[in-house]
Amino acid sequence: MNRDEALSLLHEYTESDSLRKHAYAVEAAMRAYAPRFGGDPEQWGLTGLIHDFDYERWPTPPEHTQAGARILAERGVDDEIIQAILSHAEWNAIPRETPMMRTLFAVDELAGFITAVAYVRPSRRLAEVEVSSVKKKMKDKAFARAVRREDITEGAALLGVSLDEHIATVLAALQEIAPALGL
Repeated sequence: MNRDEALSLLHEYTESDSLRKHAYAVEAAMRAYAPRFGGDPEQWGLTGLIHDFDYERWPTPPEHTQAGARILAERGVDDEIIQAILSHAEWNAIPRETPMMRTLFAVDELAGFITAVAYVRPSRRLAEVEVSSVKKKMKDKAFARAVRREDITEGAALLGVSLDEHIATVLAALQEIAPALGL
């Protein structure tokens, strides 16, 4: 699967603009981390781009990820990508053994959280978001309450990076694609 095919798949199954933008954000974060862990930025980016493509049609666990995995297998997608996508959802109980698996889990919630932080800025610009502002918002339990903060901190630990470095890496990746995110 190439990026055009992945994008077509995402758009076929996902109508929500915000969910599409989340996919672009996770793709960017995965691409940013790939070189650090010896991964292929194209493969990692595709994994991030399609990790939630099935969510709109099958939002309830365990259908979410498992329905998508079947579709991806039917389309001949690399099993490494499918396993990474399955592993990002805790209900599948798949150990995150590879760097790509760990990274997908680590960036998923954080990408959404950083986007939420940008949305509440008066300018709605990622360029104005800083690591310190993300950390401050993480302490506010009322802000973006659906985001599991423990997933963000556990993700940094899984990658062997500090929370500050993790936030900075994902933030920089999102800032690079800010126009695509409307931020």
